[in-house]
Amino acid sequence: MEKAQAQRDMMKTGSAELYLHGGKAPPWLFGRMVRLGSEVMAIIVDEYGRDEVLRRLSDPFFFQSLSNVLGFDWNSSGTTTVLCGVLQSIFKENELGMAVVGGKGNSARRFKEELDSTTERFSFSEKNADRLRYASKISAKVDSVMIQAGYPLYHHSLFITEDAKWAVVQQGMNKETHLARRYHWLSDDVKDFV
Repeated sequence: MEKAQAQRDMMKTGSAELYLHGGKAPPWLFGRMVRLGSEVMAIIVDEYGRDEVLRRLSDPFFFQSLSNVLGFDWNSSGTTTVLCGVLQSIFKENELGMAVVGGKGNSARRFKEELDSTTERFSFSEKNADRLRYASKISAKVDSVMIQAGYPLYHHSLFITEDAKWAVVQQGMNKETHLARRYHWLSDDVKDFV
């Protein structure tokens, strides 16, 4: 039953191709992005609500623009990983009724623990927790296995609101073409994953 509900509630909203670059954002820039982003997110939540934050983050153009506005003006694969990390910090530090679990590297390896902690923090029922787990898992499968476009995933972030709505932003890389592809998903009234 939970799987059927998750399938009805899922919509892929878009993708973006970016140049694949290595490296990290400088700590001073990351800190500035968190400070400015905290204000931007607080205003969007206050004026339009958490659902609108999810809708906007699941729009590839808004996501890219937000990263640029916050100061990460490289149009590269780092946009995804850095902005998701910034938003994860923002939602941990501020009481906005949202959370981000997952990410890249060590953050990805802590996904299960972070999701369990978030479901406890927001007092989700086991049914809602299962729906989140399933949606996360199936969105990753669709973008990595079913599409088979040559972009294996290396980054997966699940954005969650306190009422168990969610968005997924994940990214795969193609080492041959030196490109990354970012995929966006949103929990909305849709009938199927594919």
